[in-house]
Amino acid sequence: MTSSASSRRQAFRQQAASKNALLIPGAFNAMSARVIEDLGFKAVYLTGAGVTNMSFGLPDLGFIGLSDIAEHTARVRDAVELPLLVDADTGFGNALNVRQAVRTLERAGADAIQLEDQVMPKKCGHFAGKDVVSTDEMVAKIRAATDARDDPDFQIVARTDAAAVHGIEDAIDRGHRFAEAGADILFFEAIEGQSDIARLPGLFDVPLLINIVIGGKTPVQGLAALERLGYGLVLYANAALQGAVRGMQQALGNLQANGQMDEDPAIVVPFSERQRLVRKPMYDELDARYKTDE
Repeated sequence: MTSSASSRRQAFRQQAASKNALLIPGAFNAMSARVIEDLGFKAVYLTGAGVTNMSFGLPDLGFIGLSDIAEHTARVRDAVELPLLVDADTGFGNALNVRQAVRTLERAGADAIQLEDQVMPKKCGHFAGKDVVSTDEMVAKIRAATDARDDPDFQIVARTDAAAVHGIEDAIDRGHRFAEAGADILFFEAIEGQSDIARLPGLFDVPLLINIVIGGKTPVQGLAALERLGYGLVLYANAALQGAVRGMQQALGNLQANGQMDEDPAIVVPFSERQRLVRKPMYDELDARYKTDE
C-alpha cells in the first residue's frame, strides 16, 4: 500500500465521519470517472448497475461477478486520484467469497466497498421482487470483510434492502447489528418515507449513505437538507449513466435526422475537449521525451 493510498483512505474516512453530506456521483467506466474528477467532485462510486448496463447492455439483475468489477476498479483507479467506493453487490457469495472480494478490490485500488444483504442473484434496489438473507448471514459477511482488509482505513459500507422486504423497523435492527459487526457506514436502500429519511441518521453513531436514484423509490432530497439531517454520503449512483444515455440518444438522433454532424457544442463535446479529458497533451510530452532519432 502506498502512502498516497493510505492518506486518501484516511481523508475519505474523515469526510464520511464528518456527516456533511459528501456528494458522490457514480461512474460506469474510467471516462465517466475522469469527468467526475474534472468537475471537482471529491469522491467517486463505481456502480455495479452502471457497469452491467453500459458494458454488458443488461439490467441490474446480478449478471456481473468479482472479476468484472475488479477489472473496472483497476481502470478507474488508474484514471483518477479520487477516493473510490466500489459496489461489490452481495460479495459474490458467502463470507469466504466476501473475504476474497475485499482482498481483490483493495488490491485493485478501491478505498471502500459496498456490501448488501440481498440473496443471490441480487436485483437493483429499486426493483420489485427482492429478497434478503438472514441478519446473521450478513453479519458474518461484514465480519469477514473487516478481517480481510489490509488497511484499517479501507471502509466497509453495509447496505440493507430489508425495508422493502420486511419493513423499516427490521432494516433499522439490521443496521444496528451491522454497525456492531464492524460496518463503517450504513446504507438503507430504497427508503420511501420522508419521516424515515429524516430520522435514520439520528439512530446511529456511524455515518449513513443515502442513495438518490433518479426515477427510483427514494424521493429526491436537496443536499443542504440532507446535510442538516446528518447524512455522511449522498450518492447519485447513476446520474452520469442516465445523462450519457440521453446524450447519445440526442447526438445520434441528430445524426440520423440530418445525415451529418458538425462540432456543435450543444450536441457533442469538441474534439479538443475529448483529448483533454483523456490527457493526450501529457502523452504527447511523454512521446517527445522518449522519442529516439532512429
